[in-house]
Amino acid sequence: MEELKPKSLNFLEEIVQEDIASGKYPKGILTRFPPEPNGYLHIGHAKSICLNFGLAQRFGGATNLRFDDTNPVTEETEYVESIKKDVSWLGFTWAEELYTSDYFEDLYQFAEKLITLSFAYVDDSSAAEIAAQKGTPTTPGTHSPFRNRSVEENLALFRDMRAGKYADGEKVLRAKIDMAHPNMHMRDPLMYRIRHVKHHRSGDKWCIYPMYDFAHGQSDSIEEITHSICTLEFDVHRPLYDWFLDKLGIFPSHQYEFARLNLSHTVMSKRKLLQLVNEKVVNGWDDPRMPTISGLRRRGFTPASIRNFCERIGVAKRDNLIDLSLLEFCIREDLNKSADRVMAVLDPIKLVITNYPADKTEDLQIENNPEAEVITKRSVPFSNELYIEREDFMIDPPKKFFRLGVGLQVRLKGAYIVTCTDFKTDAAGNVTEVHAEYIPESKSGQDTSGINVKGTIHWVSVAHAVEAEVRNFDRLLIVEDASELGDDFLKFINPESLQIIPKVYVEPGLKSASVGQPLQFIRKGYYSLDLDSSSDKLVFNRTVTLKDTWAKEKAK
Repeated sequence: MEELKPKSLNFLEEIVQEDIASGKYPKGILTRFPPEPNGYLHIGHAKSICLNFGLAQRFGGATNLRFDDTNPVTEETEYVESIKKDVSWLGFTWAEELYTSDYFEDLYQFAEKLITLSFAYVDDSSAAEIAAQKGTPTTPGTHSPFRNRSVEENLALFRDMRAGKYADGEKVLRAKIDMAHPNMHMRDPLMYRIRHVKHHRSGDKWCIYPMYDFAHGQSDSIEEITHSICTLEFDVHRPLYDWFLDKLGIFPSHQYEFARLNLSHTVMSKRKLLQLVNEKVVNGWDDPRMPTISGLRRRGFTPASIRNFCERIGVAKRDNLIDLSLLEFCIREDLNKSADRVMAVLDPIKLVITNYPADKTEDLQIENNPEAEVITKRSVPFSNELYIEREDFMIDPPKKFFRLGVGLQVRLKGAYIVTCTDFKTDAAGNVTEVHAEYIPESKSGQDTSGINVKGTIHWVSVAHAVEAEVRNFDRLLIVEDASELGDDFLKFINPESLQIIPKVYVEPGLKSASVGQPLQFIRKGYYSLDLDSSSDKLVFNRTVTLKDTWAKEKAK
């Protein structure tokens, strides 16, 4: 047998391995996942979660969960709780739960230190004036008229800002670096702005809030984060990250960047996802069509499938578009091993077995999952009247149609072989009822009939059937790459992203199914019970089809 090669390290793992070998971090590796609580996490965040926690786990380190709550206008406790739930659901445990707001006093003191060192100043310029001062990537900026205020004046003004003496936008604190720097982020960036808004944790205690670029690196340093892993768009921010740490002379955390996840047929922008929710294009953040972790969970995706997906796409230094089909492959692979096979008829017609006693009910033992390590069975009631799929009968079947038509034979899953004898139609010519005769000696597991049939179909006993609603979900957008779509992206919503079948029939055992439980509706797809379900009405979400139907469409 060919010897398996050990999995090669990605570039971040190589960096960490070298740092450990050199003894650079004697206390061990410490990463962090720093979401802003201004929305629900999506599959892109899942990649970052798996990367940060996975990296630390691999090298015996730990990971902090730190909420970057520096913008009270958009942040809510609801989002904090949803983020914690998502990270835990994915299977990760954080070392410490922290908030950038925990460090507001520390960050303020850092800012005063930079003022004292003449590396920061209070600016009275308006937002438009500051933007004009920045210049362009090809032309240097110009100095603010307030750039040369004395240390004493800057300290007094900054303290007055903290004391609430100024209105929103009246003053800002800027770093004093270089208005001719080729990196626009180094041209006297903002450090603090005034916001007279109640904060979800600190209330009205503060009216000045640090900018991300100032808070990020210093928060990393306070926690002694060894490897601060960001998405690629923060590459140009790294010099500023390093500049603040260097000027303050504090623990030198280091930032590394990786390519963010772009997934086909959906949007990954929090702003656009919020728009979908607010305009009721979808039914909330956890709508199963959304790329949010809560949406994927409600749809029936498993933590293992998402972790496997993130592992398969790897860690790159260049942005690329990942086909949604890969995520679907990962969930099929997982559910094939874990999901019970059950029977549900989505487009029913009645099958009457004319030679089976009308007053008889038989409890048949049917395998739950032939792929499971331990094979278990369940009891399913069988009677003379069954629901079968409409597509499993044809009036005039073609050759190699291995289902039902007059004179054709088929095996009923876990039950008997039946021979179609007749059918009924309504005035419009639609088939309403199929008649057949069963072969008593052909019972599954006890077949002595000697008859071989090529087709097997699923069924549900009419007398025992449970009504349910099925929601079939598909791609949110009709276009593959949504990264270039502007605010008119709603024009590209897939009109068939949700198809509701209000009345289907499922076997009676599904009345005891639990929310989120993975199930395979035989021959139809993978489903899970939705949280909208009640004792009076079962609702099932399609997680994924049995096969990649989109691959066929793309090949046309």
